[in-house]
Amino acid sequence: MRLLFTVILAALAVACGGAKTVLPEQSVVVPGFNEQVARERLAETDMQPLEGVWYYPAEDMTLAIERWQPEPSHKIGYRILLVASNDLELLPGTVIGYIEDSAVDNKFHMWLYSQRNKITLCGPLECVATLNKEATSLTFDPPHWEVKLRVNFTRFLPTLFKGVSVIPHVEQERLPVGFKKIFPADGNGNKFNKVRYL
Repeated sequence: MRLLFTVILAALAVACGGAKTVLPEQSVVVPGFNEQVARERLAETDMQPLEGVWYYPAEDMTLAIERWQPEPSHKIGYRILLVASNDLELLPGTVIGYIEDSAVDNKFHMWLYSQRNKITLCGPLECVATLNKEATSLTFDPPHWEVKLRVNFTRFLPTLFKGVSVIPHVEQERLPVGFKKIFPADGNGNKFNKVRYL
């Protein structure tokens, strides 16, 4: 029985591992990257709604999201690069995460590096990011673990707990964290995916 259980777990791990997107375990730094370079690179392309320069209030960072396809894979569609931060140890051009399309138009798979080894980021964690209709905010709920344990003592001691009432636990609403687009603030006055004449 134990052997069968081990075989089933191994098969599930292989199946899940085969479907997962392979990400670099550590961040890389794109040399010579800054906000001016980011704006110029983006302005030269037919920007997608997700692309642009964004502000990340929770970390007080300015970021750029641009299309990116690693070789030979074609699964990851965007990368998130640091443009500016109060943390002087993180260099502009540091890739802090990746984004991939999903089957839902305004929802994306997003990976953000969650650990740090001096100036290198590592340990990418996955979450779901949602782009609003105007493509001006990208919100996500960071991964978090919650363990609840409930023991029903009334089954064991029914007479002792006759006068005890159960009060349900109400969780407070948590605002998702996210990015606010600062460039282009309104799609440069044009709809996305349309040719812009400069």
